[in-house]
Amino acid sequence: MSTSPAAEAARRRTFAIISHPDAGKTTLTENLLLAGGAIRAAGAVRARGQTRRTQSDWMKIERERGISVSASVMTFDHDGLMFNLLDTPGHEDFSEDTYRTLTAADAAVMVLDAAKGIEPQTLKLFEVCRLRDIPIITFINKMDREAQDPFELLDEVSSKLALDPAPLFWPAGSGGRFKGMMDLRSQQFIPYAKKSSTDEEGHPDPVAFNGNAIVQYLDPDERSELEDNAMLVTEAGKPFDVQSFLEGHMTPVFFGSALRHFGVDQLLAGIGAYAPAPKPAKASKAGAETHVAPGDNEVSGFVFKVQANMDPNHRDRIAFLRLTSGRFTRGMKLKAQNTGKAMSVNAPIMFFASDRELAEDAFAGDVIGIPNHGVLRVGDSLSETGSLRFAGLPNFAPEILRRVRVKDPLKAKHLKKALEGLAEEGVTQLFRPMIGSDFIVGAVGQLQFEVMADRLSNEYQLDVIFEASPYAEARWLVGERADVEDFENKHKSAMGRDIDDQPVFLGKSAWEIGYVAERYPKVRFERTKERG
Repeated sequence: MSTSPAAEAARRRTFAIISHPDAGKTTLTENLLLAGGAIRAAGAVRARGQTRRTQSDWMKIERERGISVSASVMTFDHDGLMFNLLDTPGHEDFSEDTYRTLTAADAAVMVLDAAKGIEPQTLKLFEVCRLRDIPIITFINKMDREAQDPFELLDEVSSKLALDPAPLFWPAGSGGRFKGMMDLRSQQFIPYAKKSSTDEEGHPDPVAFNGNAIVQYLDPDERSELEDNAMLVTEAGKPFDVQSFLEGHMTPVFFGSALRHFGVDQLLAGIGAYAPAPKPAKASKAGAETHVAPGDNEVSGFVFKVQANMDPNHRDRIAFLRLTSGRFTRGMKLKAQNTGKAMSVNAPIMFFASDRELAEDAFAGDVIGIPNHGVLRVGDSLSETGSLRFAGLPNFAPEILRRVRVKDPLKAKHLKKALEGLAEEGVTQLFRPMIGSDFIVGAVGQLQFEVMADRLSNEYQLDVIFEASPYAEARWLVGERADVEDFENKHKSAMGRDIDDQPVFLGKSAWEIGYVAERYPKVRFERTKERG
């Protein structure tokens, strides 16, 4: 079997799952792993207490609340292809983490709740996909519950997302009347049986829509209704065009029920058939723009996520590296572009559902975990020569700023270390005002503070208090060094530094920032900063 970097990269499918909380993303993740043969039983997502542990949600607060707040990655081999599934936080307070995860994905599966359609959070995540030109596959979930009319759902996708929806299947009813779906290309009917996903039996085999066996599943009225709707959607809509999908203009639409493991096999087959393999990545080398192709010999990649304490017993810190080229082998030396330091990667991890294994080799499209103690950070570019730099990952100006104090003053030193660790992961942002000793923590939403307090308590044994901060806005300062220093000297009480020691103006209001920016036209007040 050929293991050239180009051939191996061609069989990779690296995709993220995005959705509004409660649309069934974690259940779908479980069932994709089940369909791909990565796990033997889907996690008891709906069970209570201790059993409510799904394979992909490992953080304590995630298990207690039943939400995903940290992106995770799972790899499985199926049907001759290697799938890398990136699970993203469903909660909008973690949209920055989602954005960074999407930089590592080549396609996204958008999960919609059939009853609710496109919710505000889905729109926000979709905008992130748009920024990155990521092709989107749509999965309309929970068809076994009362749902909106499928035509209305397609209209919503078309009007709100400006995407041409191209259904590959069409459902027969919904809720208690849900009988299955028709494959619009093969004219086969896929019957639905009310079973749990752990049931060994599964759903009945597909039958020809125009054959005699269909009478077991649909009565004459249901059959003619499905036939009319299928004809209507085929004639009124645009046929599915792979090129249009890859360019981000069209989305293939799948229907099903993740909880009942219905429609999941068809979705997985669709991801395998249509989602793109890794593409050449933009990079700079010695200051010049270049492209790194998956089949290039040099091993390269970028860190899109850092996660501390995944294994509380070992106080570990893992950098998630998305490989962009070459054939990576265990023990290889890679250099970070910003420091030029070489590091031997002796214990790289591949994540197979709930298990971790040492990765002996990996190729473009794969995500490997590199254990390290604070050496690697989000946005770092790694390569064998250390000369490649991939476009950095953005930090966005936080929307909420809080002062943080530790209840036990003797632990102030520990607090500094813990806050820096969490800021390096990108959980929150950390600012150190020039005057005073308090830390200012910035986040997109309130839930981030709750997760942070929870992790500081569990992982670092620190009880903290978040207090109102005198500041409401943070902006990074950019300009000629002399101009920035002049501004800093005149506004010491409102100046801080971020974790990279970059100057940050901490404003009391958006109005104040506008007022100050007008008076200092030589200094730019930036809402985003590129890391890496």
